[in-house]
Amino acid sequence: QVQLVESGGGLVQAGGSLSLSCAASGRTFVTNAMGWFRQALGKEREFVAAISWSNGRTYTADSVKGRFTISGDAAKKTVYLQMNSLKPEDTADYYCAARNFYSATYSRPYEYNYWGQGTQVTVSS
Repeated sequence: QVQLVESGGGLVQAGGSLSLSCAASGRTFVTNAMGWFRQALGKEREFVAAISWSNGRTYTADSVKGRFTISGDAAKKTVYLQMNSLKPEDTADYYCAARNFYSATYSRPYEYNYWGQGTQVTVSS
């Protein structure tokens, strides 16, 4: 099993920045990718960004490209999400995800089998 613990959410004004982190523990050696999703009230869970531990590549949703940056430490199985120029529409619960199987893509929730509890991000206008 793999456990994921997120931290860093909070309240920020529009235009501000926040940084999220997610640390994996347990059988972390089996994970090959980690990512971030978000879910706003009444909406479906949405892909934000992901990182592949096998090749180091990152993937970012168009809706946050240029504002959000994912990075990670493969040895520590820790992933970070730097969020800049935040907008009220970025308000959501942000979830860390990890997987221990191969998939060619990274943007669908079913491509991950481990999830954190979520951390709330609120952007005021």
